[in-house]
Amino acid sequence: MKKWLLLVAAILLEVTATLSLRGALDHPALYLVVAAGYIGAFTVLSLVLRAGLPLGVAYGIWGASGVALTAVLATFIFGDPLTALMGVGIALVIAGVLCVELGTQAAHARQNQDTQGAAS
Repeated sequence: MKKWLLLVAAILLEVTATLSLRGALDHPALYLVVAAGYIGAFTVLSLVLRAGLPLGVAYGIWGASGVALTAVLATFIFGDPLTALMGVGIALVIAGVLCVELGTQAAHARQNQDTQGAAS
């Protein structure tokens, strides 16, 4: 559970930093938020990996969630366009991350079966 909470924190830090990057174009003081957000995001992401979440799963969820949240929030905050095609792209990214997660779980299950088979 701890690793998933850390991953959510890493995602929120990355999204905050990215949205602040856009805002810093008009308000340069936000570059401090950008730097702190990205440093915090990568620091917390490393804690997620240390907690045992596989790199492919952690990075996939972090990246995909960041893209999806940033696109949606940029629409509300900055009025950026969000088209149906972009929505399809976000859905495909989410589907891809789910495939990576399911593949990881299947690999772990197969590895556990091989380990138990070798022990008996």
